[in-house]
Amino acid sequence: MTFEQLRTFLTVAKMGGVRKAAEQLHISQPAVSTRISSLETYLGTELFSRTSTGVVLTRKGVLLRQHAEQIMAVTERIKGDVMSEDSVSSLLRLGVAETVAQTWLPDFLTELHHRYPKLNIEVSVDISLNMREMLLDRSLDLAILMGPISDYSADNLELPPFQLDWYRPVGLEDPDLSVTPVITYNRQSRPHRELTQELRSRHGSTAQIFPTNSLSTGFEMVASGIGVGILPNVLGRKFVEQNRIATFDPGWQPTPLRFTATYVAEPLNQLIARAAKVAQRVAEAHHEAIYG
Repeated sequence: MTFEQLRTFLTVAKMGGVRKAAEQLHISQPAVSTRISSLETYLGTELFSRTSTGVVLTRKGVLLRQHAEQIMAVTERIKGDVMSEDSVSSLLRLGVAETVAQTWLPDFLTELHHRYPKLNIEVSVDISLNMREMLLDRSLDLAILMGPISDYSADNLELPPFQLDWYRPVGLEDPDLSVTPVITYNRQSRPHRELTQELRSRHGSTAQIFPTNSLSTGFEMVASGIGVGILPNVLGRKFVEQNRIATFDPGWQPTPLRFTATYVAEPLNQLIARAAKVAQRVAEAHHEAIYG
């Protein structure tokens, strides 16, 4: 019985099938099946019952999972306590929201590379809704998103908030929000939902919202006179200093964006947990440098 067999067994149990486990482990489906078959032969019992939709644990499989999780947890603690950081060679699949990608992500990647020079980092920039699904599907290891994620398997480290401001074209002194389009985050985001509720309650059905998946595009749309915007002020400052856009107060302010560094902690991976803490420290340092 090997560690790889136990790790594969746990992955199949969590993913509910050989195909998803193979994708998670980056090996072929026959390799996964061979490991499970060898483990079942060694133990002399079936660990999974095959169904039309995948596999489920047998009674013996449930018992093995309890032991295997304990073994993997001890292994991770040994690695965390004993292994030198500069000897860690692995792949970290990182998902980040665009707000983070345009602010402190470069500092975070620099710090990770300094601490773990042999670590390979694969970065995906996406909306928080997609990253949540990818994280719970185990196709991401760590996600920096609008959180937290309410799932028993997820650990969320709270990050400093991003303040949102109202921006207008320089030539539009007193925007009428009942007819002036408002540019903001994509339709599946928290800012878009809050903005929709506020505009409808204050200005009725005539209010217009122009969502965008690109913050840079959003600022350019405001600067070109298409409409006003609710966008992060950490990025808007540059445009204001260039006198391309200006801030204004329509009588209410949007709620700051709350982000978390979130990862699946079942089973716990010490490298991912440490990377999340690095992200938290870098985010706090960035927030302190901007806002004092």
